[in-house]
Amino acid sequence: MAGSTKGRRTQQLAESIKSWIVEQNLQPGDRLPNELQVMELFDASKSTVRESMRILEAQGILATKTGPKGGAFVAEMGESKAQSLLSNYLFFKDLSISDLYQVRQSLEPDVAAMLAGKLSEPQLQQLESQIEKYSTPPTDIFQEREHHIAAIEFHSLLASYSSNELLKFIVRFTAQMLTDLTIYKKLYEPENHELWQTGIQSQQQLVEALRAGDAPLAKSIMQQHMQTAHQLMKEQEVEVAQKFLQE
Repeated sequence: MAGSTKGRRTQQLAESIKSWIVEQNLQPGDRLPNELQVMELFDASKSTVRESMRILEAQGILATKTGPKGGAFVAEMGESKAQSLLSNYLFFKDLSISDLYQVRQSLEPDVAAMLAGKLSEPQLQQLESQIEKYSTPPTDIFQEREHHIAAIEFHSLLASYSSNELLKFIVRFTAQMLTDLTIYKKLYEPENHELWQTGIQSQQQLVEALRAGDAPLAKSIMQQHMQTAHQLMKEQEVEVAQKFLQE
């Protein structure tokens, strides 16, 4: 019981410190007060403060440095770290291809519509360069794998141009999850010329609509692309499963 109470105090203090950081408008790189000052500021024991700091460091909120200029500093969590934490949470949730495409179909058409006419020529050329990575049919299973990954990366790249940080993160995280699932389940193994060809054509048409500033067309192309890709990826999943059972 005592351990449970101490755990609650530690968690509560961690939340209080996070709120204090926001209230003080501290930015990444700013130093927090020293341990004694934090103890006095929050009327907490040394052990509770230290445990709370460890929690915040594990969450990516704080970073600690040793030495004369050391201490606790506000950290800026990178996208990969945030994705890793969320992936850990979802690890045992048994996400399916359809789960991921439900999110993609809800968000990515709107991303495409919002970016129509808003992208610079260098950004549009980056998208075209990405498509070039898988513009020819794969010749073996290794190229199949690389083409699948590069095609999904096209969507991450497009989302990176959004000014909506939450939308950008969700789309890019979902794309990463799809990449991981594709590799884990080896969904790239069954040769699927239709999946490759329809993906190429849709993405090329999308870039043209984005360049022309045609938001309704960009949204429509992405909607159709998501629906077709979802169906074809489900077929890949079934084929892989049947192959596994036969073996």
